[in-house]
Amino acid sequence: MKNNIIVLTNNNFQEIVLDSKFPVLIDFWADWCGPCKIFFPILEEIAKKYKNKLIVGKVNVDDCKDIMLNYSIQSIPTLLFLKNKKIIARNSGVIAKSEVEKLLHVHFNIK
Repeated sequence: MKNNIIVLTNNNFQEIVLDSKFPVLIDFWADWCGPCKIFFPILEEIAKKYKNKLIVGKVNVDDCKDIMLNYSIQSIPTLLFLKNKKIIARNSGVIAKSEVEKLLHVHFNIK
């Protein structure tokens, strides 16, 4: 885990995401994805700021195709907002930190 971001894999996804008592924000990304690299610093800031209220994880789509397919990820970066195992919101493409925070507030009541 770097800067409060958990690297999610097929081995830990159930325990960290599906069994979580906290809301979960997942970033689907790949090493070769330019927009993913642009978004990563924003994700780091979100993970640090909300570390006691939210689990922030990353799924490398090249390493975890099963997870990608299970959540119908068609483009990257894609953010999934999950609560109680259910997708509450989804965003594809790079968005500003303020927009991520707005979604956290609207869907998870996190300020």
